[in-house]
Amino acid sequence: MRVILGMSGGVDSSVAALLLKRQGYNVTGVFMKNWEEKNDESVCNSEQDWEDVRRVCDKVDIPYYSVNFTEEYYERVFKIFLEAYSKGFTPNPDVLCNKEIKFNAFLDFALKSGAKKIATGHFVRTNDNGELIKGVDLNKDQSYFLYMLKKAQLKKSLFPVGGLTKAEVRKIAADADIPVYDKKDSTGICFIGERDFKKFLMDYFPTQKGAMITDTGETVGEHDGLMFYTIGQRRGLGIGGRGDGRSFFVVGKDIKNNTLIVAQGEDHPLLFSNSAKIEDITWIDDNIQPMENEAIELCAKFRYRQKDQDIILTYSGTSGIVECKKPQRALTPGQSVVFYKGDVCLGGGILVEAFK
Repeated sequence: MRVILGMSGGVDSSVAALLLKRQGYNVTGVFMKNWEEKNDESVCNSEQDWEDVRRVCDKVDIPYYSVNFTEEYYERVFKIFLEAYSKGFTPNPDVLCNKEIKFNAFLDFALKSGAKKIATGHFVRTNDNGELIKGVDLNKDQSYFLYMLKKAQLKKSLFPVGGLTKAEVRKIAADADIPVYDKKDSTGICFIGERDFKKFLMDYFPTQKGAMITDTGETVGEHDGLMFYTIGQRRGLGIGGRGDGRSFFVVGKDIKNNTLIVAQGEDHPLLFSNSAKIEDITWIDDNIQPMENEAIELCAKFRYRQKDQDIILTYSGTSGIVECKKPQRALTPGQSVVFYKGDVCLGGGILVEAFK
């Protein structure tokens, strides 16, 4: 079977290539270029990743090439990312990248190229029914970022490292003398890389300074623009050493009045919510979609690597209200709320408002 593997230059997709080759697949490695900009030192990060892909494919002895999806990425991911930030949200572009690029544009490209399936280095599993299952290594499980996919896409996808731990992946790479066996894992948002996040956003948004006020109405400082802050943020506020000395945390944003609301103490009540409104709900299997206004018990993650939380979802169209059985800290508009039943990821939506 011909398989086209999306390769990033990291150890996970590199081991995926090795495993597919050992399993007898006719595998081709493809490097996706999704962003053109260079970093502050004028060094294109993707150039080193592309070189690593070439070295790995030569070692594994599979063909490889590069495809450019920068236009699709800009239109389908980056524009939406900027729009969400302009509303004061904190979006997660990796979720949209998987939906629109890796399992849409790239999948279409692979199928038109004659492949039967695509493969990636994600730490997830799937089965013949097209279910999305958590990776064996729960500390690396990436189902949270893939909840927008559909059964049809998952049935055409392979995840060779999903049944392994990260330590096992690195050992396989080291034993096979894969060139990137000890390469550092990438972190953060792909198009920002190691650059200062705030500085990056300033290139796209005019600075709109405003008052930073406490939950009791006292003005304690000035913010640089609401989009630069997220709920629960402690660092970078510049207002330490006041009152009882406890750290300040962002607890809210008043978009209308352009004010940032802060409060002292990591356990301040305004940091916790019992329920939230979510929109743009999607289900991996449309057949499991609840009835209108039906209340169902599920588990959910409100952030990556969070332990599953017990919730009740009251569903209405593509929107819903999530009631949390345990108060949740720093629920952030723009982030994803992902639904689970055991190890199976069911779908999810975008949090738009948390209720204190």
